Amino acid sequence: MRATAPAWLGAARPDALRVVALGGGHGLAATLGALRHVTRDVTAVVTVADDGGSSGRLRQELGVLPPGDLRMALAALCDESDWGHTWADVLQHRFSSDGPLDGHSVGNLLIVALWELLGDPVAGLDLIGQLLGSRGRVVPMAAVPLGIEAEVQLPNGPTDQPTVVRGQSRVAVTSGRVTKVRLTPEEPPACEEAVTSIMGADWVILGPGSWYTSVMPHLLVPGIARALHETSARIALTLNLSTQAGETDGFSAADHLRSLREYAPDLRVDVVIADPGAVEDLDDLSAAVSTVGGAMLLRQVSAGDGTPRHDTLRLAAAYRDAFDRFLSDVGERSR
Repeated sequence: MRATAPAWLGAARPDALRVVALGGGHGLAATLGALRHVTRDVTAVVTVADDGGSSGRLRQELGVLPPGDLRMALAALCDESDWGHTWADVLQHRFSSDGPLDGHSVGNLLIVALWELLGDPVAGLDLIGQLLGSRGRVVPMAAVPLGIEAEVQLPNGPTDQPTVVRGQSRVAVTSGRVTKVRLTPEEPPACEEAVTSIMGADWVILGPGSWYTSVMPHLLVPGIARALHETSARIALTLNLSTQAGETDGFSAADHLRSLREYAPDLRVDVVIADPGAVEDLDDLSAAVSTVGGAMLLRQVSAGDGTPRHDTLRLAAAYRDAFDRFLSDVGERSR
Protein backbone atom coordinates (compact mmCIF):
# COMPACT_ATOMS: atom_id res chain seq x y z
CA MET A 1 0.00 0.00 0.00
CA ARG A 2 1.33 3.41 -0.95
CA ALA A 3 1.06 5.85 1.92
CA THR A 4 3.28 8.72 0.79
CA ALA A 5 1.80 11.75 -0.91
CA PRO A 6 2.25 11.98 -4.67
CA ALA A 7 5.39 13.94 -5.55
CA TRP A 8 3.39 16.09 -7.93
CA LEU A 9 1.43 17.68 -5.09
CA GLY A 10 4.13 20.32 -5.12
CA ALA A 11 4.34 20.64 -8.89
CA ALA A 12 3.55 24.20 -9.95
CA ARG A 13 2.37 23.36 -13.47
CA PRO A 14 1.44 20.26 -15.48
CA ASP A 15 4.48 20.84 -17.70
CA ALA A 16 6.70 20.42 -14.63
CA LEU A 17 5.46 16.90 -13.93
CA ARG A 18 7.98 14.05 -13.86
CA VAL A 19 6.67 11.41 -16.24
CA VAL A 20 8.09 7.94 -16.86
CA ALA A 21 7.04 5.96 -19.94
CA LEU A 22 7.48 2.18 -20.06
CA GLY A 23 7.54 0.19 -23.27
CA GLY A 24 9.51 -0.34 -26.44
CA GLY A 25 9.50 0.04 -30.20
CA HIS A 26 6.99 2.18 -32.09
CA GLY A 27 4.47 2.24 -29.23
CA LEU A 28 6.93 3.84 -26.81
CA ALA A 29 8.09 6.25 -29.52
CA ALA A 30 4.47 7.40 -29.95
CA THR A 31 4.14 8.01 -26.21
CA LEU A 32 7.39 9.94 -26.04
CA GLY A 33 6.49 12.04 -29.06
CA ALA A 34 3.27 13.03 -27.29
CA LEU A 35 4.74 13.57 -23.82
CA ARG A 36 7.35 16.00 -25.09
CA HIS A 37 4.45 18.39 -25.80
CA VAL A 38 3.15 18.02 -22.24
CA THR A 39 6.13 18.07 -19.87
CA ARG A 40 9.80 18.89 -19.82
CA ASP A 41 10.78 15.93 -17.63
CA VAL A 42 10.39 12.56 -19.37
CA THR A 43 12.20 9.28 -18.74
CA ALA A 44 11.79 6.31 -21.05
CA VAL A 45 12.27 2.88 -19.47
CA VAL A 46 12.85 0.57 -22.40
CA THR A 47 12.49 -3.19 -22.72
CA VAL A 48 15.69 -5.05 -23.66
CA ALA A 49 14.48 -8.37 -25.07
CA ASP A 50 14.85 -7.77 -28.81
CA ASP A 51 16.69 -10.62 -30.50
CA GLY A 52 16.05 -9.90 -34.17
CA GLY A 53 17.60 -7.74 -36.88
CA SER A 54 20.55 -5.47 -36.17
CA SER A 55 19.92 -5.53 -32.40
CA GLY A 56 19.89 -9.32 -32.32
CA ARG A 57 23.11 -9.57 -34.30
CA LEU A 58 24.95 -7.12 -32.05
CA ARG A 59 23.57 -8.79 -28.96
CA GLN A 60 24.72 -12.21 -30.11
CA GLU A 61 28.14 -11.06 -31.31
CA LEU A 62 29.06 -8.69 -28.48
CA GLY A 63 26.89 -9.83 -25.57
CA VAL A 64 25.39 -6.35 -25.12
CA LEU A 65 21.89 -5.10 -24.42
CA PRO A 66 19.90 -4.92 -27.67
CA PRO A 67 20.18 -1.23 -28.65
CA GLY A 68 17.35 -0.89 -31.18
CA ASP A 69 14.43 0.10 -28.95
CA LEU A 70 16.73 2.36 -26.93
CA ARG A 71 17.78 4.08 -30.17
CA MET A 72 14.15 4.64 -31.20
CA ALA A 73 13.36 6.20 -27.84
CA LEU A 74 16.34 8.55 -28.09
CA ALA A 75 15.29 9.62 -31.58
CA ALA A 76 11.74 10.29 -30.37
CA LEU A 77 13.07 12.68 -27.72
CA CYS A 78 15.45 14.62 -29.97
CA ASP A 79 15.55 18.40 -29.77
CA GLU A 80 13.12 20.25 -32.07
CA SER A 81 15.93 21.93 -33.97
CA ASP A 82 17.87 21.28 -37.16
CA TRP A 83 20.68 19.89 -35.01
CA GLY A 84 18.43 17.51 -33.12
CA HIS A 85 16.54 16.32 -36.20
CA THR A 86 19.78 15.80 -38.15
CA TRP A 87 21.26 13.63 -35.43
CA ALA A 88 18.00 11.74 -35.01
CA ASP A 89 18.14 10.97 -38.74
CA VAL A 90 21.74 9.82 -38.33
CA LEU A 91 20.74 7.48 -35.49
CA GLN A 92 17.93 6.00 -37.56
CA HIS A 93 19.94 5.66 -40.78
CA ARG A 94 20.24 2.02 -41.80
CA PHE A 95 22.93 0.65 -44.11
CA SER A 96 22.00 -1.32 -47.19
CA SER A 97 24.77 -3.36 -48.72
CA ASP A 98 25.88 -6.82 -49.78
CA GLY A 99 28.25 -7.03 -46.84
CA PRO A 100 28.12 -7.51 -43.06
CA LEU A 101 26.91 -3.93 -42.45
CA ASP A 102 23.64 -4.62 -44.24
CA GLY A 103 20.67 -3.88 -41.99
CA HIS A 104 22.68 -2.25 -39.21
CA SER A 105 21.60 1.21 -38.11
CA VAL A 106 24.17 3.91 -37.35
CA GLY A 107 22.54 4.50 -33.97
CA ASN A 108 22.87 0.88 -32.88
CA LEU A 109 26.58 0.92 -33.72
CA LEU A 110 27.10 4.27 -32.01
CA ILE A 111 25.33 3.15 -28.84
CA VAL A 112 27.33 -0.07 -28.60
CA ALA A 113 30.59 1.82 -29.28
CA LEU A 114 29.89 4.18 -26.38
CA TRP A 115 29.02 1.25 -24.13
CA GLU A 116 32.39 -0.31 -24.87
CA LEU A 117 34.24 2.97 -24.34
CA LEU A 118 32.44 4.00 -21.14
CA GLY A 119 31.65 0.59 -19.66
CA ASP A 120 28.26 1.88 -18.52
CA PRO A 121 25.06 1.49 -20.60
CA VAL A 122 23.21 4.36 -18.91
CA ALA A 123 26.18 6.75 -19.24
CA GLY A 124 26.41 5.91 -22.93
CA LEU A 125 22.72 6.61 -23.49
CA ASP A 126 22.96 9.86 -21.53
CA LEU A 127 25.85 11.00 -23.72
CA ILE A 128 23.88 10.37 -26.90
CA GLY A 129 20.96 12.21 -25.33
CA GLN A 130 23.25 15.22 -24.86
CA LEU A 131 24.34 14.98 -28.50
CA LEU A 132 20.70 15.02 -29.62
CA GLY A 133 19.66 17.70 -27.16
CA SER A 134 17.10 15.15 -25.95
CA ARG A 135 14.07 16.41 -24.08
CA GLY A 136 14.24 13.55 -21.63
CA ARG A 137 16.27 10.54 -20.61
CA VAL A 138 16.39 6.94 -21.87
CA VAL A 139 17.34 4.00 -19.64
CA PRO A 140 17.07 0.22 -20.07
CA MET A 141 14.47 -1.76 -18.15
CA ALA A 142 16.96 -4.39 -16.98
CA ALA A 143 20.70 -4.53 -16.45
CA VAL A 144 21.11 -7.66 -18.60
CA PRO A 145 19.78 -8.74 -22.01
CA LEU A 146 16.50 -10.60 -21.67
CA GLY A 147 14.80 -13.42 -23.50
CA ILE A 148 11.06 -13.89 -23.90
CA GLU A 149 9.30 -17.25 -23.86
CA ALA A 150 5.59 -17.57 -24.56
CA GLU A 151 3.09 -20.36 -24.29
CA VAL A 152 1.01 -20.18 -27.45
CA GLN A 153 -2.28 -21.80 -28.31
CA LEU A 154 -2.00 -22.66 -32.00
CA PRO A 155 -5.17 -22.40 -34.13
CA ASN A 156 -5.39 -26.15 -34.70
CA GLY A 157 -3.27 -27.33 -31.79
CA PRO A 158 -4.35 -29.27 -28.70
CA THR A 159 -5.89 -27.08 -26.00
CA ASP A 160 -4.09 -28.89 -23.19
CA GLN A 161 -0.61 -28.67 -24.71
CA PRO A 162 0.41 -25.12 -25.61
CA THR A 163 3.40 -24.64 -27.84
CA VAL A 164 6.40 -22.83 -26.33
CA VAL A 165 7.78 -20.08 -28.57
CA ARG A 166 11.17 -18.64 -27.65
CA GLY A 167 12.53 -15.25 -28.61
CA GLN A 168 10.94 -11.82 -28.84
CA SER A 169 11.12 -11.74 -32.63
CA ARG A 170 9.29 -15.08 -32.91
CA VAL A 171 6.69 -14.32 -30.22
CA ALA A 172 5.82 -11.05 -31.98
CA VAL A 173 4.83 -12.88 -35.17
CA THR A 174 3.44 -16.11 -33.75
CA SER A 175 0.43 -17.55 -35.54
CA GLY A 176 -1.20 -18.61 -32.27
CA ARG A 177 -2.68 -16.77 -29.31
CA VAL A 178 -0.29 -16.07 -26.46
CA THR A 179 -1.61 -17.45 -23.17
CA LYS A 180 1.42 -16.89 -20.95
CA VAL A 181 4.73 -15.10 -21.21
CA ARG A 182 7.89 -15.22 -19.10
CA LEU A 183 11.40 -13.82 -19.15
CA THR A 184 14.76 -15.53 -19.19
CA PRO A 185 16.49 -15.21 -16.82
CA GLU A 186 13.34 -15.47 -14.70
CA GLU A 187 14.23 -12.78 -12.14
CA PRO A 188 16.54 -10.38 -13.94
CA PRO A 189 18.11 -7.44 -12.13
CA ALA A 190 16.37 -4.15 -12.85
CA CYS A 191 18.34 -1.14 -14.02
CA GLU A 192 18.84 0.99 -10.89
CA GLU A 193 18.16 4.22 -12.76
CA ALA A 194 14.87 2.82 -14.04
CA VAL A 195 13.72 1.98 -10.51
CA THR A 196 14.79 5.40 -9.22
CA SER A 197 12.90 7.19 -11.99
CA ILE A 198 9.68 5.26 -11.27
CA MET A 199 9.93 5.90 -7.54
CA GLY A 200 10.41 9.63 -8.12
CA ALA A 201 7.79 10.04 -10.84
CA ASP A 202 4.53 11.95 -10.75
CA TRP A 203 3.05 9.79 -13.50
CA VAL A 204 3.99 6.44 -15.03
CA ILE A 205 2.65 5.55 -18.49
CA LEU A 206 2.23 1.95 -19.66
CA GLY A 207 1.58 1.29 -23.36
CA PRO A 208 0.75 1.49 -26.13
CA GLY A 209 2.84 -1.18 -27.82
CA SER A 210 3.18 -4.88 -28.50
CA TRP A 211 1.38 -6.23 -25.47
CA TYR A 212 3.41 -9.31 -24.59
CA THR A 213 6.79 -8.24 -25.96
CA SER A 214 6.95 -4.52 -25.06
CA VAL A 215 4.43 -3.77 -22.29
CA MET A 216 4.02 -6.86 -20.11
CA PRO A 217 7.78 -7.60 -19.76
CA HIS A 218 8.15 -4.64 -17.39
CA LEU A 219 5.85 -6.37 -14.91
CA LEU A 220 8.05 -9.47 -15.00
CA VAL A 221 11.20 -7.72 -13.77
CA PRO A 222 10.91 -7.91 -9.95
CA GLY A 223 12.56 -4.55 -9.29
CA ILE A 224 10.37 -2.74 -11.82
CA ALA A 225 7.20 -4.48 -10.63
CA ARG A 226 7.99 -3.64 -7.01
CA ALA A 227 8.61 0.02 -7.89
CA LEU A 228 5.29 0.22 -9.75
CA HIS A 229 3.48 -1.05 -6.66
CA GLU A 230 5.38 1.16 -4.20
CA THR A 231 5.66 4.45 -6.07
CA SER A 232 3.39 7.33 -5.14
CA ALA A 233 3.04 8.16 -8.84
CA ARG A 234 -0.25 7.94 -10.67
CA ILE A 235 -0.33 5.23 -13.34
CA ALA A 236 -1.93 5.52 -16.77
CA LEU A 237 -2.44 2.76 -19.31
CA THR A 238 -2.73 3.67 -22.99
CA LEU A 239 -4.58 0.97 -24.90
CA ASN A 240 -3.61 -0.07 -28.42
CA LEU A 241 -5.62 0.96 -31.45
CA SER A 242 -5.78 -2.57 -32.85
CA THR A 243 -4.84 -6.12 -32.04
CA GLN A 244 -1.50 -7.48 -33.17
CA ALA A 245 -1.54 -10.39 -35.58
CA GLY A 246 -0.76 -13.54 -33.62
CA GLU A 247 0.28 -11.92 -30.35
CA THR A 248 -3.15 -10.55 -29.39
CA ASP A 249 -5.44 -11.96 -32.07
CA GLY A 250 -9.03 -11.85 -30.86
CA PHE A 251 -8.25 -9.58 -27.89
CA SER A 252 -10.82 -6.94 -26.99
CA ALA A 253 -9.84 -3.71 -25.27
CA ALA A 254 -11.10 -5.22 -21.99
CA ASP A 255 -9.06 -8.38 -22.54
CA HIS A 256 -5.89 -6.32 -22.30
CA LEU A 257 -6.89 -5.21 -18.79
CA ARG A 258 -7.81 -8.74 -17.77
CA SER A 259 -4.40 -9.86 -18.97
CA LEU A 260 -2.77 -7.08 -16.95
CA ARG A 261 -4.58 -8.34 -13.85
CA GLU A 262 -3.14 -11.81 -14.39
CA TYR A 263 0.43 -10.52 -14.22
CA ALA A 264 -0.09 -7.76 -11.66
CA PRO A 265 -3.30 -8.45 -9.71
CA ASP A 266 -2.59 -5.75 -7.10
CA LEU A 267 -1.45 -3.00 -9.45
CA ARG A 268 -3.73 0.03 -9.39
CA VAL A 269 -4.16 1.88 -12.69
CA ASP A 270 -5.52 5.39 -12.23
CA VAL A 271 -6.44 6.16 -15.84
CA VAL A 272 -7.07 3.97 -18.89
CA ILE A 273 -6.89 5.93 -22.13
CA ALA A 274 -8.81 4.39 -25.03
CA ASP A 275 -9.80 5.51 -28.49
CA PRO A 276 -13.58 5.02 -28.95
CA GLY A 277 -12.96 3.56 -32.40
CA ALA A 278 -10.90 0.75 -30.88
CA VAL A 279 -13.48 -0.24 -28.23
CA GLU A 280 -15.80 -3.07 -29.21
CA ASP A 281 -17.87 -3.21 -26.01
CA LEU A 282 -17.87 -0.07 -23.89
CA ASP A 283 -19.66 -1.70 -20.95
CA ASP A 284 -17.15 -4.57 -20.89
CA LEU A 285 -14.23 -2.15 -20.95
CA SER A 286 -15.80 0.00 -18.22
CA ALA A 287 -16.18 -3.05 -15.99
CA ALA A 288 -12.58 -4.09 -16.66
CA VAL A 289 -11.32 -0.59 -15.84
CA SER A 290 -13.16 -0.77 -12.53
CA THR A 291 -11.28 -3.93 -11.60
CA VAL A 292 -7.98 -2.05 -11.71
CA GLY A 293 -9.40 0.80 -9.66
CA GLY A 294 -9.18 3.49 -12.29
CA ALA A 295 -11.15 5.84 -14.48
CA MET A 296 -11.68 5.55 -18.21
CA LEU A 297 -10.72 8.40 -20.51
CA LEU A 298 -12.19 8.07 -24.01
CA ARG A 299 -10.41 10.26 -26.54
CA GLN A 300 -9.72 10.03 -30.23
CA VAL A 301 -5.98 9.48 -30.28
CA SER A 302 -5.68 7.76 -33.65
CA ALA A 303 -4.37 9.43 -36.78
CA GLY A 304 -7.82 8.93 -38.32
CA ASP A 305 -6.47 7.70 -41.64
CA GLY A 306 -7.54 4.09 -41.27
CA THR A 307 -4.17 2.93 -39.95
CA PRO A 308 -3.54 1.92 -36.30
CA ARG A 309 -1.24 4.90 -35.71
CA HIS A 310 -1.45 7.35 -32.84
CA ASP A 311 -1.63 11.03 -33.65
CA THR A 312 1.05 12.80 -31.64
CA LEU A 313 -0.95 15.92 -30.78
CA ARG A 314 -4.17 14.05 -30.03
CA LEU A 315 -2.31 11.69 -27.70
CA ALA A 316 -0.60 14.66 -26.07
CA ALA A 317 -4.01 16.26 -25.46
CA ALA A 318 -5.29 13.03 -23.89
CA TYR A 319 -2.34 12.89 -21.52
CA ARG A 320 -2.81 16.52 -20.58
CA ASP A 321 -6.50 15.86 -19.87
CA ALA A 322 -5.57 12.89 -17.69
CA PHE A 323 -2.98 14.87 -15.75
CA ASP A 324 -5.21 17.92 -15.34
CA ARG A 325 -8.14 15.81 -14.13
CA PHE A 326 -6.17 14.61 -11.13
CA LEU A 327 -4.70 17.99 -10.24
CA SER A 328 -8.15 18.87 -8.85
CA ASP A 329 -8.61 15.82 -6.63
CA VAL A 330 -5.16 15.15 -5.20
CA GLY A 331 -6.49 15.01 -1.66
CA GLU A 332 -9.23 12.49 -2.26
CA ARG A 333 -7.24 9.35 -1.66
CA SER A 334 -4.03 8.30 0.03
CA ARG A 335 -1.64 6.26 -2.04
